[in-house]
Amino acid sequence: MTPKLRVLVSTLAITIALDQGTKALVDAKIGFPGRVPVLEGFFYITHVRNPGAAFGLFAQGPEELRVAFFIAVSLLAALVILSFFRQLAPGDHTSALGLGLILGGAIGNLIDRVTRKEVIDFLHFRLWGGRSWPDFNLADVFIVVGVVILLIELLATEAESRAEDAETETDS
Repeated sequence: MTPKLRVLVSTLAITIALDQGTKALVDAKIGFPGRVPVLEGFFYITHVRNPGAAFGLFAQGPEELRVAFFIAVSLLAALVILSFFRQLAPGDHTSALGLGLILGGAIGNLIDRVTRKEVIDFLHFRLWGGRSWPDFNLADVFIVVGVVILLIELLATEAESRAEDAETETDS
């Protein structure tokens, strides 16, 4: 197994286990719908169900169509992620980690959609002025962290490339 594949497989195993484990724990321990204050007025563990996408988008569509759509989008995303992964250099652990987090998060939410027809969300933050951020789960966190890792890697690689180009120009 190549080093980048080892990173991807390990990341997938850990992210899917953490995502599904926390959702099972919330499902077993917190009634639906439910809320447990962690930091009163700011952070709560909740038990909500989201039949839609981020921020509840598409939650009102017919269940069969909605679930089929989300499964198709998840499978397409997985194929795109795997095609990016195949193009990584063998030692590119950072990008493999980012892609693994994104894929693991996508698979975690896909498992919910296939088994429950909706996603369990349980992290809830209240913001200023009585506003709340929409509830989310660890799969969502993994996806965002994976994207941030890839963006940082891209920016670092771009800066390195520009520095090399500038050095080549001064040497000429």
